[in-house]
Amino acid sequence: MVPRPDSIRRLFVVALLLLAGSVAHARPPPPQHWQADIDALVAGDSAHPPPQHGVLFVGSSSIRMWTTLATAFPGVPVVNRGFGGSAIADSTFYADRIITACHPKVIVMYAGDNDIAEGDTPRQVLDGFKAFVGRVRHDLPDVAIAYISIKPSLARFAMWPQMREANRLISEWSRTQSRVAFVDVAPKMLDAHGEPRAELLREDGLHMTRAGYAIWIEALEPVLAGYGFKAGS
Repeated sequence: MVPRPDSIRRLFVVALLLLAGSVAHARPPPPQHWQADIDALVAGDSAHPPPQHGVLFVGSSSIRMWTTLATAFPGVPVVNRGFGGSAIADSTFYADRIITACHPKVIVMYAGDNDIAEGDTPRQVLDGFKAFVGRVRHDLPDVAIAYISIKPSLARFAMWPQMREANRLISEWSRTQSRVAFVDVAPKMLDAHGEPRAELLREDGLHMTRAGYAIWIEALEPVLAGYGFKAGS
């Protein structure tokens, strides 16, 4: 039976819509995203070599803007590898340039916030984190990895159900892995009504104040101690 012309037209339109949707959600290649940021990090390493075999923090602007990170964990050698408003896949792509060269014993990641904001599903965030773990362990098979849960924020609270589900999926998967920890900062960043605590966030309602980072430090200290990095020792 030969398809009717109007049926063919409908199928063609549907195919075009599906294609347009996939293109609209596709990210530009990572080199176009963050090449200048990565080049600046590498150039900084040449001028001031980062500590080796320490704790490397990687991820999006919540890591990049952690200006007190160098003194947040006294006695612990830390490296800040936050860049831009990056997604998980960006850290995966650039791992050989910004992570492997430092030979960290522990990697602390904060990412996934932007992934959800850009339209990824919770399952895609989980898959992105799995890919990151696989990539860094290709070069650093013994590295421990701690994932800081996606934080609740005023600016993106409408997305909190998806972010909370991504946290749940990553938490469950992490429990099945060796030396992968899920660090849940969300409960202390919510008030008694289950809404983001405004005093933990800057005026943009997205990035954190020192009080917000204090919660992260408190949550991370026992995790890092478990991996051999005790602050103040």
